[in-house]
Amino acid sequence: MSGLLALLDDVVAIAKVAATSLDDVVAQAAKAGGKAAGAVIDDAAVTPKFLHGFNAERELPIIWKIAKGSFKNKLIYLLPAGMLLTSFAPWMISPLLILGGMYLCFEGAEKVWHIFAPHADKPAAVVTGEPIHLEEQRVAGAIKTDFILSAEIMTISLAAIPVSNIWMEGATLAVVAIGITVVVYGSVALIVKADDVGLFMSQNGRLGLTRWLGGGLVRIMPGFLTWLSVVGTAAMLWVGGSIVVHGLKDLGVGWLAYRIQDFAGWLGLMVPDGYGGAVSWTATAAVDGILGLALGMVLIPLVAKLIVPLSQMFRR
Repeated sequence: MSGLLALLDDVVAIAKVAATSLDDVVAQAAKAGGKAAGAVIDDAAVTPKFLHGFNAERELPIIWKIAKGSFKNKLIYLLPAGMLLTSFAPWMISPLLILGGMYLCFEGAEKVWHIFAPHADKPAAVVTGEPIHLEEQRVAGAIKTDFILSAEIMTISLAAIPVSNIWMEGATLAVVAIGITVVVYGSVALIVKADDVGLFMSQNGRLGLTRWLGGGLVRIMPGFLTWLSVVGTAAMLWVGGSIVVHGLKDLGVGWLAYRIQDFAGWLGLMVPDGYGGAVSWTATAAVDGILGLALGMVLIPLVAKLIVPLSQMFRR
């Protein structure tokens, strides 16, 4: 009997340790995923464009195909690569983060640049003849785009995970990958189908309030998509600039990070008690965003005149 009680005590102890570890994984995953906010918002803002031109009944199946590709990108390719980096080349994480931050700055600055120097968009493909082939092409293109953004998300998240054993880090990164994918593509599905829901409510609602809410939903969705794009661009510049600044600090070049910290702290002291923290955070984010925009503007001609021609030459 005493042996059975001892065994039960061991089982309870193991269960407590497992529960604590699970709580730690979830908490670390939430914190790490929050660091990748810019890329996450941009992922949700970019995906709906791949659905243009398709019938409404194909939208959710296409989103599900892209989501499955995103799971594959993160869990089969990027998660093992991240674990290999952590185990054998941790020194590469900061340089890769800086490159990822520069990519976010470039993407955000390019969107801002196109506002002031608009360019002719490529004509949208028309779904005629063989829509299944176009659907496959769109899904493949969306998954390739997702791979780039997922790589950035996973790298940012990996750098934010506290150093521990490889199993804890791997579990945390897997939770981040699954959680972010569910959030992104669940949000995309809601955004894409919101106008259809609103149209159904406005046409079939039995109550005047229901029809009014449905009509309002249809009217606000175009503006919401524009707002989401603006927020995504601002988040990319902010997160990209922050990543570059802190990545340089990790590499021993910390004067810029310290100057921003001093400036934000000085502004925080200029306001009444209770608001200093919020002002300091806002100032830091604003400076990071401005630096991200400036860096992105510098990268635009570099990419156009050097990187793109080089990549085309290697392709040939």
